[in-house]
This record gives sequence, C-alpha cells and structure tokens, in this order.
Amino acid sequence: MKHATSLLLTMVLLAMPVAAVPNEPLRPDASQDVVLGADGNSVKDLRPKARSGHMPRTRWTHQPGHLLWNRAALTALKTHGKPLTDMVPGDIQNWCPRYPDANEADRRAFWLGFMSALAKFESTYKPRAVGGGGRWYGLLQILPATARGYKCNVGTGEALRNGAANLSCAVRIMAVTVPRDGLVHGKDRKWRGVSADWGPMRSTAKRADMAGWLKRQPYCALPDAIRPKARP
Repeated sequence: MKHATSLLLTMVLLAMPVAAVPNEPLRPDASQDVVLGADGNSVKDLRPKARSGHMPRTRWTHQPGHLLWNRAALTALKTHGKPLTDMVPGDIQNWCPRYPDANEADRRAFWLGFMSALAKFESTYKPRAVGGGGRWYGLLQILPATARGYKCNVGTGEALRNGAANLSCAVRIMAVTVPRDGLVHGKDRKWRGVSADWGPMRSTAKRADMAGWLKRQPYCALPDAIRPKARP
C-alpha cells in the first residue's frame, strides 16, 4: 500500500506544471556594448576611435625612436610652433612649392620633414650625439645656452639628448627666427631664419640636398610632380 501511495504521489507531481525560471541574462558581446547616458537611455558607443597610423615621410624612419620623435615634433608644431605654420616664408618655393596652398597638417608635415633632413647633417640621426667638443647636443645639435635663451623646457646637454625634447626645443627656436626674418634661409649682414642657428644651413650643397629631398615628398610636391606618368 505504501508503495502504491508513493507511486501515485510521484505521478501527480510529474503532471503538475513547472514554474517558469527567468533566463539568466547573457553578457553582451564586447562589439555590441551599450553605453547609457546620464538619463539612463542608451546612447552611441562612446569609446574613442583608434587614431590613424599615418605619419608624414621623414628621413629617419630607420631609427628606433622615430615615431616618438614625429609625435613630439607634430605636437610642438600645433602649440608653441604654430607661428611657423601660420606664415609663408618668402623663400618657401626653394623648399616646398606646395606650402602656400597647403593645409595645416601638410605645413606641419613640411617642418617635420625639414627637421629630419637637417638631422642628417647635424647628427646623422643620432639622438645621443655630442659635437663641437661637448658643446652641441642631440638630433639637431643644440647648444644648452641657446635652449635656455629661447626658454626651452630643456636646458642641459643631457636633457637635449632626448630626441623628442630636442625637436620640441628646435621648433621653439625656429618659431622665433623664421617669422622674425620671413625666411627659411637668408644672409645679409648676418645669417637669417633657420641659418641663424644651424650651421649646415649655411652650406649651399647641404641646403640643396635637403631641398631636393623635401620637394619629392607628397606634402611639398605640386600635383603634376607626383602624378604617375602615362605609359608610352
């Protein structure tokens, strides 16, 4: 009898409806994350987009630190170096024919490329270089006293051996001398523009080498110069 009663109870229980169990919410896929605004309503994904990896062409791409140097120089050109991109030097056709009509980004690209071309003759792209018997330091061989005179953030030889800091200081110097003289290079009673502080700029052959390289770059070449020639 006990066995029959137990069997009957089991059958009754099996026949009863099972209470619904709420589904455990799944974590949304990371690509479908929803961001809520202050009011609790969903808004578009606010995660920052990846920055473009595009960098202007330079002459020091074979050096391990070149990307950091580029970013530091471009940042300097956007801030304390803006006087450089706000003006058109009187001799710019000798350096970058496209510059007068270029946008801000391409003007910054020119000055970055220009510094990389100058570094070929100043330090052969070596950020730790020391020249002049211990007088000049870094990528663009800056005299510490000159750095201090222009109120650069670095004023010692060792500090100027940091590539990024050296370029930021160089931008600060050029942002004074080039607008002051209205030229990249010039000489009357004294050297003008960049040539006032950098010796390689006083050499006709070295200037020609720098200008020749710069004129071939997309940010300086006129459209006809970079357009592919039609096949015969």
